[in-house]
Amino acid sequence: MEPKKAGVGKRPGDRPRRAGRAAKSSRQQPRATQADKPALAKPAASPLALGDLSQLLGYSLRRAQLWVFREFGRQLSAFDISPAQFSVLCVIDANPGVNQLAIAQLLSIERAGLGRLVDHLEGRGLVRRTASAINRRYYVLYLTDEGTALLGRIRPAAAESDKRLAAKIGPHAYRELRRALSVFLQET
Repeated sequence: MEPKKAGVGKRPGDRPRRAGRAAKSSRQQPRATQADKPALAKPAASPLALGDLSQLLGYSLRRAQLWVFREFGRQLSAFDISPAQFSVLCVIDANPGVNQLAIAQLLSIERAGLGRLVDHLEGRGLVRRTASAINRRYYVLYLTDEGTALLGRIRPAAAESDKRLAAKIGPHAYRELRRALSVFLQET
């Protein structure tokens, strides 16, 4: 048998094979089955301790926020709308002709994220976006008639979500919590 000439029969981009590769693959171990894997530890009889987290107000606020968003999301799911979309609709309703940048700043949403959110609302026919007459670099937003009607149907669901929060923590604590957290409404 004649020795092959270098480069003959190879395609461009082929890399030379290492000699040990074929032998190594034949020595691979068989895959482990589910029965071969070690059993996971059984769940503890009592819940895990939070440690220092239970003493931090920020952690409690975060847990409360998760509960509120889960509850509010359930209320809004019937309308096929997210809490963020609801927030944008409320701001546009309260400020017809508002520009997107102002909404992004007020709601602490990144500009690109708000752009996608507005694209979605516009695609659903809930929001109308037009170039600003004052500054053509900005878009201003208005609710459409359909957007106004949807917001009117959502408001009772939003109020129901707040009622459930008041029921969970009690009416007095609910009023005090609203009062205490109102300081954050002024920050943007």
